[in-house]
Amino acid sequence: MEILSTRILLRPTDYARSLRFYAEQLKLPVAREYPGGTVFFAGGSLIELAGHGDPVQPPVGTVLWLQVRDIAAAAEQLRDARVPITREARTEPWGLIELHAVDPDGMELIFVEVPATHPLRGGSARLGGGGASAASAGGAEGKLGPPQ
Repeated sequence: MEILSTRILLRPTDYARSLRFYAEQLKLPVAREYPGGTVFFAGGSLIELAGHGDPVQPPVGTVLWLQVRDIAAAAEQLRDARVPITREARTEPWGLIELHAVDPDGMELIFVEVPATHPLRGGSARLGGGGASAASAGGAEGKLGPPQ
């Protein structure tokens, strides 16, 4: 199967509140608007808010992973926008710097900075002395590409 594109579809409990959150608080650029919905650019993917259909709470364990260039700057922007931060930034055992927040429906958002020495940056470094390294198609962008 060939996947041509991806997006996450959210059916928020309060469309207007979630629209304000993603547009004004997170400042995601709008890719497309249609009657009853808005699609946002989110790096190499899309986030679609659907004001149609039955609103649903995100299933337990659903997490939105958002890579940023600078976690300290992102944390400051989130605080300024009054986004609830549930866990301050810290370096994880796998080498990524992660900060946790929540959207208006309580879905967990993990903001991630990929350090310059991390394998996701396309270097040959390996964490913990083992495991496969993901090659980067985009260099500092942190995009995954085919193994080298």
